[in-house]
Amino acid sequence: MKKILFSAGLVFLLSMGAFAQRGPQREMPDPETRAKMMTDRMAEQLGLSEEQKAKILAINLENAKKRQAEAEARKAEAEARREQAKAQEEEIKSILTEEQRQKWEELKEARRERGPRGNRGGEIHDREEFRKRRGGGQQ
Repeated sequence: MKKILFSAGLVFLLSMGAFAQRGPQREMPDPETRAKMMTDRMAEQLGLSEEQKAKILAINLENAKKRQAEAEARKAEAEARREQAKAQEEEIKSILTEEQRQKWEELKEARRERGPRGNRGGEIHDREEFRKRRGGGQQ
C-alpha cells in the first residue's frame, strides 16, 4: 500500500513539473501596440524617414486591427461550435436509455484515445489490421 501511495505521489510531482515548464501565458498586445512595435522595428532596420514611418504605421495598424477582428471572430465561432455540440449531445442523451448512454460514453472515450484522426495513415502494429486496410482477407 505504501508503495502505491509513494508511486502515485511521485507521478503527481513529476506531472506538476511538466506544467511548471510552460510558464505564464502572455496576453497579446492591442493592435495599436503591435503596429507601433512592428513599425519601430522596420524603421530601425531599414532607416525609414518620418514620412515613411507614418505611412507604414497606418498600414500596419489597419492590418493589425483586421487580424484582431479575425481572431475574435474565430474565437466566437469556436465557442458557438462547442455550444452547438454540447446541445446536440444533451439532446441525444435525452433519447438514449441509461445502458445506451453508458455504451455511447465508452465509444466516445475509445475515439478520444485513438486521437482526432483515429489510426488512419498511422503505424500498423497488427497484421490483421494491415489486411483490413489493404482490403485483403485471409491468404
